[in-house]
Amino acid sequence: MMMRKKVEDEAITEEAKDWPQILAVILGCLSALTSGLLISWTSPFMPKITQDKVNYDITEDQASYFTALNMAAICIVSPMTISISDSIGRKKAILLTAIPHSLSWIIKATSTNLYALYAARFLVGCGDALQFSSLPIYLGEITTPKVRGIWGCNMTCSMFLGQFLINVIGAYFSIKETAYICLIVPVIFVLTFSFMPESPYFYIIKGRDEEAKESLRWLRRMKNVDKEFNELQVAIKRQMSESGTWRDLVMIKSNRSALIAGIFLRVAQLYSGMFAFAAYNQDIFAKSGGSVGPAVSSMIYMGVSFVLNTLSSVFSSKLGRRKSYVTSSVLASIALLAEAVYFYLEAYQPDVDLSGVKWFPLADMMAFVLFCSFGIGLLPTLMLSELFSVSVKAKGVCVVTTIFGLMTVITNILFYNINLYVGLWASFFLFCGCTMLAAVLVNFLVPETKGKTLEEIQDILRGVK
Repeated sequence: MMMRKKVEDEAITEEAKDWPQILAVILGCLSALTSGLLISWTSPFMPKITQDKVNYDITEDQASYFTALNMAAICIVSPMTISISDSIGRKKAILLTAIPHSLSWIIKATSTNLYALYAARFLVGCGDALQFSSLPIYLGEITTPKVRGIWGCNMTCSMFLGQFLINVIGAYFSIKETAYICLIVPVIFVLTFSFMPESPYFYIIKGRDEEAKESLRWLRRMKNVDKEFNELQVAIKRQMSESGTWRDLVMIKSNRSALIAGIFLRVAQLYSGMFAFAAYNQDIFAKSGGSVGPAVSSMIYMGVSFVLNTLSSVFSSKLGRRKSYVTSSVLASIALLAEAVYFYLEAYQPDVDLSGVKWFPLADMMAFVLFCSFGIGLLPTLMLSELFSVSVKAKGVCVVTTIFGLMTVITNILFYNINLYVGLWASFFLFCGCTMLAAVLVNFLVPETKGKTLEEIQDILRGVK
């Protein structure tokens, strides 16, 4: 009797540890680090490829497809990934991303053929489609609200780190050398993340209760996880009571609200210009004619992006999702407007002397990064892990990812052609208007999820008080 009371007392006083969840998040996000390296590979290497007529002989028009092919692959492949994380598990689905990502680096290291490079960029999108449909789900399901509030943004931060590193590495190494260096990342990812636990949600869905408890014990570093397990079981049972069909995704109010919020957040993020700037930042800085070279400017831009987004995850977790997003959008739109005015004056007002403010484009882009870092840049990926019910989560994330890929292709092509035929100023005006509009719409389309469990978020979407 005394022994039983002692065990019960230990269970009551036992507290969950945060570090195992954080470790799983960091190692899982090594796949996002690889994505960041691959997505921004175009920034340092498109100029090198188009200028190297001996090894590559590729025109600027041909090279422009490098920024579109990976996103086109996301559109095509995302619908095929719907059942993967639900059938083999979130963890295994994330591990599979290493295959196309590694193949992409190998092709870049061994071939100079245009179509081989196109294939390499397509493979990037294949890996990203699987990652975008499984990693946010995994991060949302393994973390407590406290940990998710800060570390749930790590996927975005890891991508920014990759974008920074590729600009640094690309400034000093050749295309082939860079490919071999970057190939190390997916290898380390597979070797380390393989030892992390599967999502307890996946095990409960599959009826593997003991494995779910074991996963929770590892993630929380607690012996007695019965209370959390029972709560998860009840929540998942309720969510799985929905049939989870495509019709349910749009006809059930909570699912429809989640879908609208997810699509809005992703599209608004794109039309802030963030991804276009990541793909073309060296070209932007070259056109600005500043005293700092485009390669160095790109390194500064992406480095600041990584640092600020990492630090700002704490700020957004304290302020709340919507307040962070509105503040971020308004300030970012002001920075975009200032950049648009600068490039407009440079293009159409030759009488205005801008020689004394050549530093402005880089400085203003740093301000843009700062303002995006605690809202537009971080929250879409974090909230994508929170919004959907278990029964439609794979389908919902798939739809958002497919639309994200399609709109990224359109955005990058639009950005390239507006710059070519109208001017850089017009792109900044467009992104400014879209970002200001997003600051208004977020109040009507996106729920506040700060400090909420995944089941509590579903209650909000269903309108349950």
